[in-house]
Amino acid sequence: MSYVLSPTRHPVLGCASTLAQALDAVADVDPMFMATADKQAALLELAACAARLNELSLRVLAAADDVAEQHGARDAGAWLASAAVLDDHAGRRDLALARCLERRPHLAAAMRAGTVDRDRATVVARALDALPADLTAQVTTRAELHLTTEARRFDPRRLRRLGRAVLEVVAPHVADEHERRLLEAEDARAEATTRLTTRRRGDGTTDISIRCADAVADRLLTYLAAYTSPRQDQPTDAQPWPQRLGAAFGALLEHADPERLPLHGGDATTVIVTMDLSTLLTGLGVALVGDEPISAAQARRLACTARLVPAVLDGESAVLDLGRGRRLYSRHQRKAMALRDVTCRAHGCTVPAAWCEAHHLTPWSRGGRTDLADGALLCSHHHHRAHDPRFVTTRRPDGSLRFDRPP
Repeated sequence: MSYVLSPTRHPVLGCASTLAQALDAVADVDPMFMATADKQAALLELAACAARLNELSLRVLAAADDVAEQHGARDAGAWLASAAVLDDHAGRRDLALARCLERRPHLAAAMRAGTVDRDRATVVARALDALPADLTAQVTTRAELHLTTEARRFDPRRLRRLGRAVLEVVAPHVADEHERRLLEAEDARAEATTRLTTRRRGDGTTDISIRCADAVADRLLTYLAAYTSPRQDQPTDAQPWPQRLGAAFGALLEHADPERLPLHGGDATTVIVTMDLSTLLTGLGVALVGDEPISAAQARRLACTARLVPAVLDGESAVLDLGRGRRLYSRHQRKAMALRDVTCRAHGCTVPAAWCEAHHLTPWSRGGRTDLADGALLCSHHHHRAHDPRFVTTRRPDGSLRFDRPP
């Protein structure tokens, strides 16, 4: 299809109008009955046309600062996102790529020819922007030419790896130093963005979202793989892969050795399950992990697979009163306090017992005894308050402690 240029109509608008008319002409065409060879040719040709159309759109966007100024927008990308009802992130991304293409003529020409699409162009642009600023123009141009050529053959994922190592090809003498800087920057970025968040769904499950360094994720997946491989004497597990990974994560935690974990308040990490003796023997009833209920069957299974401490009521217990025989509380006493207090004993404090320290309610220096009744778990903040002479400690009727500073 061809069109006649109007002396008053810009060629870019004429192109857009012609494209719209061409699309209208095939809007009701069903490709189902196309020949196989025609479908193949159409898909490749349309992909090339999409790349060329994206380049033209980006070329116009790079020159559209006056549009943003006319409408009071932050920039042309923000205006386009608002006017075309796009995601704001997409507007910023397109504007960044448009500005980059202005500086990268070889990459822009590849898009204009339809040999490199938007996704691969974005990868190349970011790789070029990540190059050291002190490189010569000749080295930068060689890097652009090399990556633009490789973009015709590789998908974005593999192209990203090539982009990171481009200096090894075009400037080996600076590649090692650049790689070192990239790795240090990645380490710092990973450390700054590492997050773990949890959200209780209210149906007995919790969503756990983790963002971490690639190396940490790879290590976790390697560990989980040991729990997801089916045994040779069992049929292949038909569960979806994400479900198998979730079960493997639970198995990994159950088999973790608490003796090799950091100490919490002077004691190794320990899970305490509370149940009565009949529940333990029969597997019927409810047990508690801290103050959260679990089924007795789950508690019995954990007792077989995980290193936990069952606090069985009516069962035998360790000696919990040491009087003046020793100054520091024992691990058994700390476990008993954790079972009793659940959280820091300070009024209104919700720091878990596992993070707290054992405190003598009657100071040892004043004749206090290392007995369970004379002990309380306090978080580090409130433990310091308890020993600060500027504060007065008051025991409330519910057993919690209050710290007040006299006027």
